Amino acid sequence: MRTEVCERFGIEFPLFAFSHCRDVVAAVTNAGGLGVLGAVAYSPERLEEELRWIDDHVGGRPYGVDVLVPGKIDASAERAGRGEGGLDTMLAAVPEEHWSFLIGLFERYGVPLPDFEKAKRSDARGGTQVTKEGAGELIDVSLAHPIRLIASALGTPPPVMVDKAKAAGVPVAALVGTAEHARRQVAAGADLIVAQGGEAGGHTGEISTMVLVPEVVDTVAPVPVLAAGGIATGRQMAAAMALGASGVWCGSVWLTTEEAETSPAVKQKMLAATSRDTVRSRSRTGKPARQLRSAWTDEWEGPASPGPLGMPLQMIIAEGAMRQITKVAESGNPGARELANYFVGQCVGLMNTVKPARQVVYDMIEEFADAVERLGAY
Repeated sequence: MRTEVCERFGIEFPLFAFSHCRDVVAAVTNAGGLGVLGAVAYSPERLEEELRWIDDHVGGRPYGVDVLVPGKIDASAERAGRGEGGLDTMLAAVPEEHWSFLIGLFERYGVPLPDFEKAKRSDARGGTQVTKEGAGELIDVSLAHPIRLIASALGTPPPVMVDKAKAAGVPVAALVGTAEHARRQVAAGADLIVAQGGEAGGHTGEISTMVLVPEVVDTVAPVPVLAAGGIATGRQMAAAMALGASGVWCGSVWLTTEEAETSPAVKQKMLAATSRDTVRSRSRTGKPARQLRSAWTDEWEGPASPGPLGMPLQMIIAEGAMRQITKVAESGNPGARELANYFVGQCVGLMNTVKPARQVVYDMIEEFADAVERLGAY
């Protein structure tokens, strides 16, 4: 295939695969697409290990890194990121009623309590990675490797990302949910726009992919646009290209692959889910993020909830708790299985078999070709 992004990145297929799993990233890159590693979950040291592993397994083929740099986070987290009070500053900003609600949630669902004091500090440390300072460290680690793309996942790419990436000759991508977002990202220096519709998993807006993609394409031309949001099949890929996209950016579809980081209990819930079984909720990160609907999302939106906190304070509460929930769910605990969830888009209803990531790539491209041939017959 010869689209603009294929030529620019030296890839066989205009298929970009976002994943937190290095195995998926390497598998898609080696199959002819471009794998993009989500870095937000990693410390700088761990990211270094992951990227070194990818370097060793892709043989010089192109891959990228996605860094979460939100435009706005809780002020206490900003202070902690600057070293003002350290982790204690961030932890002190989490109201006691939220910890009490969380403990009550575990008790109601019969899930053994984790070591909260230990988890609090660990997750507070992770919360600093979405500050400008924390993200800056991840950007430096990423650009020390032969990556071919760096993406800003939640907000306008900061000048430090753009300046350092351009100095290294690495294109900058930015995810957007509106045409106005796209205009601002290009003005800030983005070389590639990912128009992500509301069907997408994770942080997403409300405009559907079918409406958003052509609007963004027209707004930022000639800057190339990737379509994202609920895309899991070759037919959808063909539709995206018909809308003017130069390729597609897929995330959810890799969550039920053999290599995925998804826990077995959650993977089974995804395989059984329909497109109606997701919800945009602030219960995991503090910002609206599409995920599997579960007792967790219901409880945080319920009348007894104190309400989700902002980013990254809600992450401090949620991520340690969800690690414990997922661990206990694997033992068959029914309450933990009710609570367990993960970020996923509405295309979860199309994800009903477990395959190697490489096979997902090949199946999508074969279906894409069939769809294009069918359209040609018209």
